[in-house]
Amino acid sequence: MTLSDGSDSSLTAPPPPLPHYLTPDGRAVARFAVEGNVVVTGGAGTLGLSTARALLEHGASGVALWDLPETLHSSNPAIDELQKASQGSQVLAIPVDVTRQASIEIGLRTTLAELGSVDHLFCFAGIVSCVPALTMTADQFRKTLDVNTTGSFLTAQAIAQHMASNPAPNRSITLTASISAHRVNYPQPQAAYNVSKAAVVALKSSLAAEWAHAGIRVNSISPGYMDTILNAGEGSIEEMRKVWASRNPMGRMGAVGELDGVCVLLASRAGTYINGADFVIDGGATLF
Repeated sequence: MTLSDGSDSSLTAPPPPLPHYLTPDGRAVARFAVEGNVVVTGGAGTLGLSTARALLEHGASGVALWDLPETLHSSNPAIDELQKASQGSQVLAIPVDVTRQASIEIGLRTTLAELGSVDHLFCFAGIVSCVPALTMTADQFRKTLDVNTTGSFLTAQAIAQHMASNPAPNRSITLTASISAHRVNYPQPQAAYNVSKAAVVALKSSLAAEWAHAGIRVNSISPGYMDTILNAGEGSIEEMRKVWASRNPMGRMGAVGELDGVCVLLASRAGTYINGADFVIDGGATLF
């Protein structure tokens, strides 16, 4: 393992001071500016699209939304809306299966051909399986880890290889873990999902240690229950939503957009000394 010496000539040197001639408003904008291009896996999902919009609003030059073809198709109206609101920044929709290395390589080549570089990666691609451990099959267990853990690693590895071959400071990779990495969920049984997300937190730490010298910061976010289409509906899911809210000090699930600020922080100048961290964003659910 190689560690940086932190010298001014290294890729981990502190950023230069903000220009003195900027107004206070200008300094505030510059502090949270996102520079370069971004890949968002699971980018056609609700949380991926919200994060992509926030990154574009904070200055990202372009965003490549990586997702499965059927998800890109169903989210096409929302992607078109994002493109119209991007004010000239490029928005790409690229079919990628994060469990297949060849698909990731094709997606990266397509992205680079259009954007020229990738400076930040956000991994939102993931699946949830609520299967009792006593009856879970080996294939069910493996599939959850294949998407959530192996998919995160393969994507991060491919992007990091590109970044290391084209060195620049303040590159970032942000993995999506979960409160499931920190405690057992209730009332739904989801051992495979919990294990997959705990592994993501461990993966984040290992990659942060190995890749910092190349100017690549690796962090993770651990969202709580988010109020998205995946957690909507009647019947058992409605009852579980009541349980989740009742066990949260804030009494509710997270709203779409409440992850955006942390994601902007991690990709911006404000996050240049944040490496190997996991941000729990759950309204306090894991306090109990």
